[in-house]
Amino acid sequence: MKIAVSAETFPGESRVAATPDTIKAFIKKGFDVAVEAGAGKGAFISDDAFAGAGAKIGNGEAALQDADILLSVRRPEARTTGSLKKGALVAAILDPYGDRPGLETLAKQGLTLFAMELMPRITRAQSMDVLSSQANLAGYKAVIDAAAQFGRAFPMMMTAAGTVPPAKVFIMGVGVAGLQAIATARRLGAIVSATDVRKATEEQVKSLGAKFVFADVADAATAGGYARELSAEDKAKQAALVAEHIKIQDIVITTALIPGRPAPVLVTQEMVETMKPGSVIVDLAVERGGNCPLSKPGEIVMHKGVTIMGNLNLAGRLAGNASPLYARNLQNFLDPLIKDGALKIDWADEIITGTLVAKDGELVHKMFKS
Repeated sequence: MKIAVSAETFPGESRVAATPDTIKAFIKKGFDVAVEAGAGKGAFISDDAFAGAGAKIGNGEAALQDADILLSVRRPEARTTGSLKKGALVAAILDPYGDRPGLETLAKQGLTLFAMELMPRITRAQSMDVLSSQANLAGYKAVIDAAAQFGRAFPMMMTAAGTVPPAKVFIMGVGVAGLQAIATARRLGAIVSATDVRKATEEQVKSLGAKFVFADVADAATAGGYARELSAEDKAKQAALVAEHIKIQDIVITTALIPGRPAPVLVTQEMVETMKPGSVIVDLAVERGGNCPLSKPGEIVMHKGVTIMGNLNLAGRLAGNASPLYARNLQNFLDPLIKDGALKIDWADEIITGTLVAKDGELVHKMFKS
């Protein structure tokens, strides 16, 4: 059987879905592995390194020809998957909530599609969780970007000429990205506070040395650990608290996403206009509409002295770290499916039912049934 690793065609995507180490692991299990030429360039992995691990290097369709499994970072284009075997397994970040016609096109090719971002939040799937591995890096990068943009220092400094006060950093949304942002900002010496609509995150925030900011609202945690949307009344309470707190912040980093829905607005234009000149907002949700209505995908916007950063694919801008983590997620996902050099899938397994998007020419995930 053959595993193929494609070069990414999505604009600005530097990550790759395999490393020499994961290729060696697949070959040890009895697979042939082919890598599209140049696939690892953005992650600083040469074709020679892949070849040294035992992979065959090919150009375009030649690399993907007759593959049983395709590993990719982003959703592959239909024109690149036509040379795969019918029924081939595709594991990638498929963006199942966007461009349904594009997914249907891939499904009609007879591909078996797995969306890695739909991985269930259960203990045995933690090592397969691409959202966590990539969001961790995104949270770090958000703080580094903010520090580079901010025209002042982060830590307090005592000098003979006077004292430099520490920056105040406010993290909105305490998932994996938010927690890493808190930890990074603390390491840089900032005074950090954070908020989330899930009360259970308070302990995590405080354990990292930050202040927890929480309105008197109903806990919005779901059974899967995600956040649900607040009621109109609770939204108003949370917004009022945030509006007061945000006035005195130097850096605001927003990370809030609701699966399958546009990103909630957390920082309104009115709130932005109360912030001090020179303040910085980093909107990690900009690809889903943004937590601030003033943010623009891929742009840095200045509004009345406040800088609003809408940088895209922050994890991808650390491709040298993000790629090995993502590749290991994919390896951990495939390992239980491979027996004696062949695919043997338990279609009733909750990891499979949670991530399976298309099979036998049809979209099969429950999200498409409503």
